[in-house]
Amino acid sequence: MNLFGTAGIRGDVRTDVTPELAVAVGRAVGVDGDEFVVGRDGRTTGEGLAAAVEAGLTSAGADVVRVGQVPTPALAFASRGRRGVMLTASHNPPADNGIKLFADGREYGDDAEARTERRVGEGPEPVTWGQWGTTERAEILEGYREAVAGFARRHGGPVDGLSVAVDCGNGMAGVATPQVLRELGADVTAIHANVDGHFPGRESKPTPESLEDLRSYVADSDAALGIGHDGDADRIVVVDADGEVVHEDTVVAILAEHYVARSSAADPVVVTTPNASGRIDERVRAAGGRAERVRLGALHEGIAAAEGDGNGGSENGVDTEVVFAAEPWKHVHTAFGGWIDGVASAAVLARLVADAGLDALRDPVTERPYRKVSVDCPDEHKTAVMDLLGERLPERFPEAAVDPEYGVRLELPDGSWTLVRPSGTEPYVRVYAESEDVDDLVDSVTAVVREAVTDA
Repeated sequence: MNLFGTAGIRGDVRTDVTPELAVAVGRAVGVDGDEFVVGRDGRTTGEGLAAAVEAGLTSAGADVVRVGQVPTPALAFASRGRRGVMLTASHNPPADNGIKLFADGREYGDDAEARTERRVGEGPEPVTWGQWGTTERAEILEGYREAVAGFARRHGGPVDGLSVAVDCGNGMAGVATPQVLRELGADVTAIHANVDGHFPGRESKPTPESLEDLRSYVADSDAALGIGHDGDADRIVVVDADGEVVHEDTVVAILAEHYVARSSAADPVVVTTPNASGRIDERVRAAGGRAERVRLGALHEGIAAAEGDGNGGSENGVDTEVVFAAEPWKHVHTAFGGWIDGVASAAVLARLVADAGLDALRDPVTERPYRKVSVDCPDEHKTAVMDLLGERLPERFPEAAVDPEYGVRLELPDGSWTLVRPSGTEPYVRVYAESEDVDDLVDSVTAVVREAVTDA
């Protein structure tokens, strides 16, 4: 049984994320804690699946606090000191839904997910009738929005009168980001801000193509900043005043540099992923910090590892603090909480833009050309291919620093980098590269990859 992907359980509600599965998952995790907060995004299937999860939880003896339709980061915020279940498929199509689990504000890690899968497979019986849990309703949105605004006020400058456009994509950002930005003093135009699980305004995944309405509006108006979200408001895409999408790694680099620069820690750390740009490392180093990488979908695990499982960490005897964690489009503002939060990103970025201007924030960031390609590779050959690449790529690029932990990542002396990793879902080996001569670098790397596929 393989229930969990890189972001919880997700799939079609008729075949994968069914009510039967929701009951089973609720019963499997219900023994993990005494109280669970349960929320859902705006999908039409969310109410029924939430009811099924609640039935599983209460039949396992856990108490349930129903919070209704909320952004995923708001549910994570509410799970502090207890556990949480969010019914969301994030940016997937409307026919999908999903289940994401939280403990004390952080997503379940590998061990907890494996334990949950095992219990679902075993099919535990309900507790006796006198031990079933209770249910109650609670309102968490106002407290969450106030907390985000309060956190953002510690960064950048006043946003009074700053013109910001927000494309909520008919998702849960519509009840959070415009309200927080207005509380901070911004002049906000909200697009597709009504919550509708059919996503009539645009597809839920924010891309340069799906954000055309936002980009056109920003380009034709006096807006200084555009913000696009996915269905549950954990992702963020940034649009500049000309209506162009700012590269996701540039956004990470801006935030990472800001958090490192304002940190008083002796060893400030930014956790990111293997496919993230070297521009992040450059800005983090310039601000006096260092970057650590962890596999995709495991930012929370990387944070815990860097900080000694939450008990504080050290590097060569020096006190370590993770000041920020991010993968493309997803940011964890660690001083605020241990969850991915697109609403907090929008609020902090608005304050930084108001203080310095987006152009000035981007100026120090080296934006080299970037490419991603896929090389055909049968699933059964991936292990052998990656073993060969672990030897051959360093031989082909002897001047490069090599990181073999999550694929093979090479950092070249001129700041260029490449990453080769097997796809977890398709019969490909992925090649990522960033360089002033990106086409030449990609051609060189893919030639080594294809040779390894042939020889494996």
